Amino acid sequence: MRWSPEHDERFRAAYSGKRVCITGGAGFIGAHLAEALVDLGAFVVIVDDLSAHEADADDAPDAISELLEGAPEHVRFVHASILDTHALDDAMERVRLVFHLAAISSLPESLRDPDRAFRVNDRGTFEVCSSAQVAGAKRIVYAASSSAYGDAGSGPVAESHAPSPLSPYAASKLAGEHVVSAWARSFGLPGVSLRLFNVYGPRQRVGAGDEGAVVASFLHRAKRGQAPEIFGDGSQTRDFIHVDDVVLAMLLAGAAEGELRGQAVNVGTGRAVTINDLARLAAEACGRPDLRPRRLPPREGDILHSRADTELARTLLGFEAAIPLSDGLARTLEGPRGNGLRTGARLEAPVRGAAVAHR
Repeated sequence: MRWSPEHDERFRAAYSGKRVCITGGAGFIGAHLAEALVDLGAFVVIVDDLSAHEADADDAPDAISELLEGAPEHVRFVHASILDTHALDDAMERVRLVFHLAAISSLPESLRDPDRAFRVNDRGTFEVCSSAQVAGAKRIVYAASSSAYGDAGSGPVAESHAPSPLSPYAASKLAGEHVVSAWARSFGLPGVSLRLFNVYGPRQRVGAGDEGAVVASFLHRAKRGQAPEIFGDGSQTRDFIHVDDVVLAMLLAGAAEGELRGQAVNVGTGRAVTINDLARLAAEACGRPDLRPRRLPPREGDILHSRADTELARTLLGFEAAIPLSDGLARTLEGPRGNGLRTGARLEAPVRGAAVAHR
């Protein structure tokens, strides 16, 4: 992970020797965050039921396996659902800070099974906040979603914009924000909801179902000489932010000295990119500028435009995205894929509970 010496000094002071829990820590963003926290000297408890990886293999994802093998004294893996209260209470013991990333993150999956999306994203957040409160945690950082805004127009959208979720996924993630806010105001558990825009980077699964995964899909196809597949006419815009920038924002939120009362904070770049331009850049990054997109019908629940107003992130957290899309695509191509699972990891016995997917 690359950040300034000033950030490094601040983060080591905030995290070294501290006990931290990451729900969904074996997922795309969670694994990157876990690696950064271990590098900073934190003791990390990962709660994940691996359901997002069921189609890939039988054991822990490569990145988490490597952490367990390389720093066993700093990492504990709890194979469980966030809906399993006993497993959560055990994982939260003596934890000072919670990063809550576990979620059903796929819009299509939420349309197929809205009940499950709400159980995991809403009720699951309730269980995480309740467990953190009982454990005496000092803060919770929630991975919220920019999909809460719905179609907010082509300009940058600020946190003051009224939410208008268009899918069960978006509505269930917004419901989780209200839980974080209520626990901050009613039970004294400081928290913040980071409304992530379209996250991409190394190890993102192709076909993960979330908005940022379009980058992984385009790069995957271009590397194989296949045309990118675009839903609709490609004029829709997104704010693509590299996972390293998202981890930076999360670390800043966890270390922030200001009062956190459950506020929602945008985490994006503030720059809009059309899907057509993304397809072109991905093809060029793979050395295949000749590839032309294949058009598919628009997807139900998709929004037309999404772009972050980043002022609050700057003022409250001191965060500003630093990785341009062209550099981010290059980093994604260079980085490890880590999509498979492998044996040999020091896993605890699975705890039965409702399945959970991860952002």
